[in-house]
Amino acid sequence: MSSSPESGPVLDAASPLPPEIEATDEQARVPLAIEDWATVVIMGLLACITFANVLVRYFTDSSFAWTEEFSVFLMILLAMVAGSAAVARDRHIRIEYFSESGSMARRKRLSQFGAVLVAALFFLMAGLSVRMVWDDYKFDETSPGIGVPQWWYSIWLPIVSTAIALRACGLFVRRGRRDDRDAE
Repeated sequence: MSSSPESGPVLDAASPLPPEIEATDEQARVPLAIEDWATVVIMGLLACITFANVLVRYFTDSSFAWTEEFSVFLMILLAMVAGSAAVARDRHIRIEYFSESGSMARRKRLSQFGAVLVAALFFLMAGLSVRMVWDDYKFDETSPGIGVPQWWYSIWLPIVSTAIALRACGLFVRRGRRDDRDAE
């Protein structure tokens, strides 16, 4: 015989969380709404560009040449902004078997260690990408599709990488403070 299923709603990835267990953001010094609004704006731009291109293709049998290049740039920027939001909310990828097991002190150390590694990686990326932006500017590189200066696109890599690294530093500080308050 099979056992009866548990009563109550079944949650999956598509269903919203009930109000009693809805996730809340931690208080951060820099509002987390910055990444949320940037995501909304970028997604809106992507939708408008794609829709305009579809209309032009449908009515004229040609397309805007700039839409693919600009859409790829916006998708990369969207991934970086979403990465910043994931780091700020501590929702980045991890192996839960290790991160959720052990004592609270061990979890705190692992969380802070992860934040330090993320900050180091993205500060390194920011530093190295500044050189790339400078080279794009200095050698007057242009984009292959529409011929605009390449640094218009590449300037966002060090900016958003620095933002992600600073969000990781903030997470490191918040994890230390939160767990110190919980111990009292």
